Amino acid sequence: MSPELRAALEQRLGTTMLGAKRLGGGDINDAFEVSLDDGTSIFVKTHPNPPRGMFDAEARGLRWLEEAAAIRVPRVVAVSDARPAYLALELLTPAKRRPGFDEDLGRSLAALHAFGAPSFGLDHDNFIGRLPQSNTIARDWASFYWTARLEPQLRLATDRGLIDRGTLSSFEALRRALPERAGSNEPPSRLHGDLWGGNLHVDETGHPCLIDPAVYGGHREVDLAMMRLFGGFGERVFAAYDEAWPLAPGANTRIHLYQLYPLLVHVNLFGGSYLGSVKRALSACV
Repeated sequence: MSPELRAALEQRLGTTMLGAKRLGGGDINDAFEVSLDDGTSIFVKTHPNPPRGMFDAEARGLRWLEEAAAIRVPRVVAVSDARPAYLALELLTPAKRRPGFDEDLGRSLAALHAFGAPSFGLDHDNFIGRLPQSNTIARDWASFYWTARLEPQLRLATDRGLIDRGTLSSFEALRRALPERAGSNEPPSRLHGDLWGGNLHVDETGHPCLIDPAVYGGHREVDLAMMRLFGGFGERVFAAYDEAWPLAPGANTRIHLYQLYPLLVHVNLFGGSYLGSVKRALSACV
């Protein structure tokens, strides 16, 4: 940890740091377990040159999820987007998953989604990974999913020469069909927005906890589709969710549709190796 960051944290927290242990696991930020002179420890993530507003957006997202009181998220201790930029959170020391962990997770996600959101979108933009994520509010879900989710990622990938003309034509066909394919006319749910297995944590009591959100108001099937994309969630999670808040008919047929967004994000973050997955998902939608 740099002397500048240490000094900034001590000034902000009004305490003295006793030590900082580097933590692994992140591919964007540096992370540390920081011990303080009052005997507590916190988690701190930092980046030498983050996108402007990235840490503030994450802090706002965590607080937005916390409002639902449905599932635990780490408490925000301090945040700064001025250099040295950082986000300080309560440190969650994981314990063994308690019995019924999957059921708790499924029911808690259903409660989070059911808490709802004011609109499709959000009153501020944020980030998905290190990419900007527009949350411009739309009148309906299909419009939002195209204009704020698929289209920006598709444009970025096209500008980088990662998308061929045939794939672009298939996306255009999907755009025309989207109002009929987007699913039931439900009110907006409060979404985590980046719910893959790496963003599921176990807290010190063995209960589920969510980290690193990319929040917005959207269709609840988006979070569930993301959870199925890279694994890490047992079938009992989905069964418990459906018991708490049954999904609309045809939800299983829309999984590929709602996996298109994170797959396009992966194309833009990690390159064309994910394009085959995009094409397979797209072929199941059009």
